[in-house]
Amino acid sequence: QVQLVESGGGLVQPGGSLRVSCAASGFTFSSYYMSWVRQAPGKGLEWVSLINSDGSSTYYTDSVKGRFTISRDNAKNTLYLQMNSLKPEDTALYYCARTQAVAGTESYDYWGQGIQVTVSS
Repeated sequence: QVQLVESGGGLVQPGGSLRVSCAASGFTFSSYYMSWVRQAPGKGLEWVSLINSDGSSTYYTDSVKGRFTISRDNAKNTLYLQMNSLKPEDTALYYCARTQAVAGTESYDYWGQGIQVTVSS
């Protein structure tokens, strides 16, 4: 069965860095686009970043451009999100999601359990 397991979250000071990972299993990881989606306390889901199946194209929401980097290692079936220059407003539960990209529209069919990232002094 499809499994997505995030790791690497935690507490970091403003301006700090953190890398979260998502280990995938139960499907052919290299065939799928993947996304990071977050949910801040008391708010709805917010798409953060998307990467295509071979890692050659990446996309970001405006608020994280230049600070976050999405990447993947298809040999290890693992998705990453490197987060630099973190701000308190980046505090959220971060989810990785398998992404179906069809005709310019993305949808998510499997989600991880989420990993907490807290940015605070």
